[in-house]
Amino acid sequence: MSINGKDAMSEQSDVFDFQEQQIPELSVSAVTVAYWNTLVAGQSVLESEDGTILEIFPDGTRREVKRIPPGVKVVAGSKLRLR
Repeated sequence: MSINGKDAMSEQSDVFDFQEQQIPELSVSAVTVAYWNTLVAGQSVLESEDGTILEIFPDGTRREVKRIPPGVKVVAGSKLRLR
């Protein structure tokens, strides 16, 4: 059966492709909501900023937890071997 000149498999593939493209934006939204819900609940969150892990408290204060080595820039689609 054809819909607008496309077969059903092609239509379904297009839907899956569209949904898959939404994953990065949806994950950013989910992490942002979780971050703020945690602070609203009175708990602290951890963030990485300029080579430092910081604990952020609901009142906005920050405490340095640990210094870490700089991040590694990775090109999308590349593979890294971890030791």
